[in-house]
Amino acid sequence: MASAQYDDSYGRSGRSRAQQPGADPGVVVATEIAFARLAKEKGQWTAFAKFATKDAVMFVPEPVRAQKWLGGRKNPLQTVDWEPYRVWTSCDGTIAVTKGPWTGPDGARGYFTTIWQRQKDDTYRWVLDQGDTLAKPLDEPDLVQADVADCPPRTPGAFGGYRHGKAPKFVPSPVAADGLSGTSSDGTLSWSASVAPDRSREVHVSLRRGQEMQEALVSRVAAPPPAR
Repeated sequence: MASAQYDDSYGRSGRSRAQQPGADPGVVVATEIAFARLAKEKGQWTAFAKFATKDAVMFVPEPVRAQKWLGGRKNPLQTVDWEPYRVWTSCDGTIAVTKGPWTGPDGARGYFTTIWQRQKDDTYRWVLDQGDTLAKPLDEPDLVQADVADCPPRTPGAFGGYRHGKAPKFVPSPVAADGLSGTSSDGTLSWSASVAPDRSREVHVSLRRGQEMQEALVSRVAAPPPAR
């Protein structure tokens, strides 16, 4: 099992935490671990619903609104086990992405990719979750790997909302109406999912590196076999 500690030097440009306000990969990792723990304690679908936003999307394998699909669904007798191996986060921490392995009760193995959105109370809830089976398990790192986007240049008055003790109004990071794409509030992380007519899909995540956005993650899932 990868250590719950994380290595935040992976893919970093050398900026200090003071230069990256809001990004806290450790909180995202802790949320993912709590999500998996709740699944064991209260049931898999109960945990999925608890940690999802009201408009979250999952794939079964077609995209569905998670809360509607999960509503009233009976938990499986045995849950899938999972843990995060990697986390990507925007500079401001409003969006984060986790990836790691899962193991089914029957021994099946695979990976997951989850998009997390920071909420008004500073907790994280997932807005998109997907995964696939794997013939070979993911390589396990010694520490959870963390990758934080470069911050955009500060503009005059960027923190003016905090004058006189007044914090700026919280605005959730934008998500498209279909729930299949979005960006962090500061624009340093973008994500998207696309689904083909045969129900194959791709998930792309990009991070700000210097003055440009660079692709950080691509997940491709093949079309499911035709129904008999």
